[in-house]
Amino acid sequence: MARSLKTYAAFKSYQNQAEVLVRNYVLGGPYIQYTSVLGGLLVFKMVYDLTQLIGSSYFQSYNGLPKIKRMDWNNRGISTLHAVFISFFSVYFVFCSELFADTNSHGIITLRYSALTTFVLGTSVGYFIADLGMICWLYPSLGGVEYVIHHSLSGIAVAYSIYMGEGQLYTFMSLISEATTPMINLRWYLDVAGLKKSIAYLINGVLIFVGWLVARILLFAYMSYHVYLHRAQVMKMRPFGIVLVLCVPVALAVMNVVWFGKILKGLKKTLAKRKS
Repeated sequence: MARSLKTYAAFKSYQNQAEVLVRNYVLGGPYIQYTSVLGGLLVFKMVYDLTQLIGSSYFQSYNGLPKIKRMDWNNRGISTLHAVFISFFSVYFVFCSELFADTNSHGIITLRYSALTTFVLGTSVGYFIADLGMICWLYPSLGGVEYVIHHSLSGIAVAYSIYMGEGQLYTFMSLISEATTPMINLRWYLDVAGLKKSIAYLINGVLIFVGWLVARILLFAYMSYHVYLHRAQVMKMRPFGIVLVLCVPVALAVMNVVWFGKILKGLKKTLAKRKS
C-alpha cells in the first residue's frame, strides 16, 4: 500500500512538472511561436521515418518503387497527418470556438488570438517549411512551380499571423482547405497500387470533387464575404497584414479554381471509361 502511494505521488509529481513545462514554455510567453514551429518540424520528421518503416514492412508495392517515388510516398504521409490535424482545429476555431465569434465582444475579430491558436498555427508553419524544403530539394519531382507558390504564400501568411497575432481567423478559414489533402494522397496511393480501375478509385474521385467544391471553392467565397462584412476591422491590421488577408486568399482561390477544372475533367474521363 505504501509503495503504491509512493508510486502515485511520484507520478503526480512528474505530471505536475510536465504541466508546468507545457504551460510556461510550450504554450506560454515568448517561446510559443518557436517551440510550435520546431515541434512541428520534429514531429513531421518522425512521421516521415514512420511512414517509410510501415511502407517497407507492409506494402510490397512500396519496395518496388524507384527512390523518388518512395520519398513521395513518405512525404504524403506527412501531408496527410498535417491535413487531418490542421483541418480539425481550423473547423473548430472557425465554427465552434467562441474566440472568433461575432457574439464575443472582447476586441477586434482580426486581432484575436490565444496560446492554443498560435501553437496550432506554429506546427502548421513547421509543416510548410518541411514540405517546401522537400519540394525544392527534389524539384520538380514532388510538384511544379504552382506548389512552390502555394506553400510559400501559405507559409508566409501563417507565420505572419502567429508572430503578429493578426488575421488568425482568416488563416484558419484558408487552412480548412487542407481537408481535401488526405483524399488527394489516397488517390495517389491507389494509383501506385495499380487500383485505378477499382470502385475505391472512383469513389475517391467523387469525394475529391465534392470536398474540393466545398472546402476550396465555396468556403473561399464565404471567406471573401466575411472579409467584406468585417472590412472595418480588417483595416485595423498592419498594412502587410491587410495585403495578406486581401491578396493571399485570392491567389489561392485562383489556383483552386484551376485545379478544380482539372479534377472535373479527370472525373468526367473516369466516368466515361466505366460506362464504355
